[in-house]
Amino acid sequence: MSNNKPSHNYEFFSHTSCEFFPCHPIQNPENFNCLFCYCPLYLMGETCGGNFTYTPGGVKDCSACLLPHRRENYSYIVGKLMEGGEKP
Repeated sequence: MSNNKPSHNYEFFSHTSCEFFPCHPIQNPENFNCLFCYCPLYLMGETCGGNFTYTPGGVKDCSACLLPHRRENYSYIVGKLMEGGEKP
């Protein structure tokens, strides 16, 4: 009898040998998700849902945001990407 339950391993990747790991200050490096190393929600501007600010020059600063790096946020990010692809 085989187990057909998906493992969801595709939702998480931690690249601990990366010279930038971790790229944000974190308390639990074992749960730091590198799958979305460069956040695919960046271009959504203020609607991304992350913790960001704007620099005095108007550049979006996501250095305090861990949204794409939390193991449990895979579905959120994929959902936001799907929203962005919907036609009105």
